[in-house]
Amino acid sequence: MRQPSRVLASALILSLLLGGCSYKQHVQNSDQNYGTRQKNDPKMQGSRMYGTLGTDSTQHHNRFFEYSSQLSRDVTRLNGIGQAIVMLTDKNAYVGIVLDGTATHAVRSGSKVIREQNNGGWMEGVYNHQTGSDKWDNRQLVTPYNSYFSVNDHNELSSKLKQTIAVRVRKLAPAVQEVHITANRDLVNQFVEYSRESWAGSDLSPYVEPFNILVQKHFAGGNEMPVPLQIIKQKADKNGGKAIIGKYSGSDPETGSFGNPGDAGGASQNR
Repeated sequence: MRQPSRVLASALILSLLLGGCSYKQHVQNSDQNYGTRQKNDPKMQGSRMYGTLGTDSTQHHNRFFEYSSQLSRDVTRLNGIGQAIVMLTDKNAYVGIVLDGTATHAVRSGSKVIREQNNGGWMEGVYNHQTGSDKWDNRQLVTPYNSYFSVNDHNELSSKLKQTIAVRVRKLAPAVQEVHITANRDLVNQFVEYSRESWAGSDLSPYVEPFNILVQKHFAGGNEMPVPLQIIKQKADKNGGKAIIGKYSGSDPETGSFGNPGDAGGASQNR
């Protein structure tokens, strides 16, 4: 007959092993880990729910767009996401996110993404620890210093992260044809500007053209960038309330630079 102490010790070891396996599986299947792919991971079951799903060349030719506060809040609740801004159109959902580092492997495995933010100033009580400056553009959600994290190319985001976001978006917006997701700094900050207009009760219809150019640039390889909304509004103030809706002629498709504001052109529209 086995000694009671040995039986208890064996039971304790087995319990710890099973508990450890259970915890590991829980983490892998949760939104705390966007890297490990298990055979039965619920986040990766079924077909791909994000990105380009068809061959329609007009997929990003949206007729209208609107800010969704509900979807933005819902996606923001996911681990690893500091803030999400979701725009809905007559065709698609566009999700701009910034990462907060609370989940692992939000950027795909093996990625050579260069960290875009320098947050060294947090410990020094300044915005830019390289210059000692405490000034920043507080209209921007994501900046080069003391900020949430951005990723320039949406292809570098974990497929597991994008699938998790897309599934959540489609639960509340089942009619959308495609869900496009990025953590690009320029796009996210422009989405913030559009959302501010929505919060203020302003009509977004005058900005459909620059919005379409923006999403075509980031999700369909477009070479043009729109005039940033802040500049459109500044020009409108100088033009008797008529917004200049146009695009830059000298944008850089590799860096995502908005180019020279002096190159902005386009037709005038009543706002």
